Amino acid sequence: MKKVLVIAYYWPPSAGSGVQRWLKFVKYLRLYGWEPIVYTPANPDFDLKDEKLLDEIPAGIQIIKQPIFEPFQIYSKLVGQKADAQVNPVMKGEGKISWKARLALWIRANVFIPDSRMFWINPSVSFLNKWLSENKVDAMVTTGPPHSMHMIGLGIKKKHDIPWLADFRDPWTKIDFYHELPLEPWADRQHKRFESLVCRKANHVVVVSNQMKEDALESGYRNVSVVTNGYDPADIDLSQPLTMDKKFSIIHIGMLGKARSHPTFWNGLNELRQENPDLARHLEVRIYGVADPIVQQQIAGFSDTSWIKFLPYVPHSEVIQIQRAARVLLLSVNNVPSAKGIVTGKIFEYLAIGRPVLCIGPVDGDAAHIIREAEAGPVVGFDDGEGLKRAVLELFEQWKSGNDASASGSVEKYSRKALCGRIAEILTEISTGTK
Repeated sequence: MKKVLVIAYYWPPSAGSGVQRWLKFVKYLRLYGWEPIVYTPANPDFDLKDEKLLDEIPAGIQIIKQPIFEPFQIYSKLVGQKADAQVNPVMKGEGKISWKARLALWIRANVFIPDSRMFWINPSVSFLNKWLSENKVDAMVTTGPPHSMHMIGLGIKKKHDIPWLADFRDPWTKIDFYHELPLEPWADRQHKRFESLVCRKANHVVVVSNQMKEDALESGYRNVSVVTNGYDPADIDLSQPLTMDKKFSIIHIGMLGKARSHPTFWNGLNELRQENPDLARHLEVRIYGVADPIVQQQIAGFSDTSWIKFLPYVPHSEVIQIQRAARVLLLSVNNVPSAKGIVTGKIFEYLAIGRPVLCIGPVDGDAAHIIREAEAGPVVGFDDGEGLKRAVLELFEQWKSGNDASASGSVEKYSRKALCGRIAEILTEISTGTK
């Protein structure tokens, strides 16, 4: 069996979407003739934990851990947020930004290049170069963000020339908040230089959407393939007993940042409640996880907000049951220049679970295409208030009639097992020189 070294910052018991992709690929790689070896920090600085994810790590997998120094604690004190809060302009919300927040954001953009995990690059390169001199692998994978993982791969590539797959779960300089960073010209050049080095030296680059691939090719990437995120059938037992929500529930699970919380959605629902007493009696919106303060500002003027509930993060094992019981699953795409290429990981679980999906985002974007292909529900543009109201009313009437049918399109190609097969193909191609 061939061996692949996987360099990943996010690993159980870390929780959230960042850990899911390669946890699942590691779970299935052995089926395709690849033995994964995972390199990850011994003391990562993250806030969200899900201990149950540790149970998904295959038995006997070698996991190499090395200490990491992270300046997040200093950053957090300046900003006044938790250590693993999203370090991007989403945190700003609206209104006046304190000088501390401005300074912290400037440091984030111009000192932490490519990101705050930069202090792990050189120690990791030194450690892994020595380890690789004594342990043979057939390929390596780096997954980012954080893009410091790709810089580790670059350092290893210089000495060992191991076939290298660079996996981009999110873009680098074309990520949705990059244009909002207070970048100095020299810092912008440094980010782009590092990105260029990675994309030229990696044997193959994987991205998660078609638009990301187009953007990557425009930026000079070579040998780019799309391997989307997906769902794990093992996580979704549709045979388990279930009590459906009594309310007409619209559910969102995960981070709801400034760019992902759309006034069109909130204002449209509020207007519908005033126009339709029947819907007002039954509607309930539940937001699980981290919600930006901007969300509270967007609904502050409503005469009644009792129909909106903000709830804490829940473990992934519970997420599935919550989603299964929901009447509508909300897919909210970030309203940013790169919106067309954003395909959040939750979309595939939504499809596998089979509940109706309400998507707010570019009607010609990658997420919209996937939703339509699966016949999973309506897609509404960011500013289409009337379209939003029509879509919600249609979903509401379907629910009342007992016809809130599940997605009817095929979704098997988005299973983590099938997608891992494509990853294994690429690893085989670059390790044998066939691509």
